Amino acid sequence: MARPERLQKYIARCGAASRRAAEELILSGRVRVNKQVVTELGTKVDSDNDKVFLDGTRLLPEKKLYYIMLNKPKGYIATAKDERGRSTVTELVADIDARLYPVGRLDYLSEGLLFLTNDGDFAYRLTHPAQHVAKKYQVVVSGIPEFEDIKKLRAGVDIGGYVTAPARVDLAKTEERTAQLNITLTEGKNRQIRKMCEAVGFPVLRLKRVSVGGVALGNLPLGKWRHLTEAEQKLLCGGDKNDNDKNGRRQNRHS
Repeated sequence: MARPERLQKYIARCGAASRRAAEELILSGRVRVNKQVVTELGTKVDSDNDKVFLDGTRLLPEKKLYYIMLNKPKGYIATAKDERGRSTVTELVADIDARLYPVGRLDYLSEGLLFLTNDGDFAYRLTHPAQHVAKKYQVVVSGIPEFEDIKKLRAGVDIGGYVTAPARVDLAKTEERTAQLNITLTEGKNRQIRKMCEAVGFPVLRLKRVSVGGVALGNLPLGKWRHLTEAEQKLLCGGDKNDNDKNGRRQNRHS
């Protein structure tokens, strides 16, 4: 006999959305339990006796869970669907027969490491602010930041009504008119790094995420994907949340 569970957790377990996104689906009136539309987040369901529907389609728990690492190219939006008709990251993993969705943000013009899954609990662990999961980026900016600029980024800057949390920021290398910064965040506001760099006068020219929670992108080619190893899954789900740049070297890459 199944134990009652929160509706948003059940939706996530069915692979329809992350737990946080499931809350938005409930609040928007798109979820029905049996014959009744439910908009209360505290609602609990019994999977043995209740039938849950999203936009009229019944939701059933996923039988197989997927944990995918993708090297996202620029020009793809990190959502399952886009109302404006732009290319989405799920198109790059279309040969997987499951409803996958991206874990967290990586904006349209950015590239690099992005996880996709149909496991709502996995997505929740990596995206909930209380988890403080470290995410490392290689960022090319216009201009050469001085040490005082780096100090400001490390301490936190105002990005429009919000002061960012302290971050790890290092000047990796400089060219004649550009510089590369290595930036590690433990939060994930919308376009945060771009706004941080603009706030100190150095617009971002290129942004690439290279690791999350100690799992590194490594040499996975742009636009390709692979399954996370069991060791990587364990590290992300319950191991060290600090970014140690560990890299599972499994080479089963896909287009």
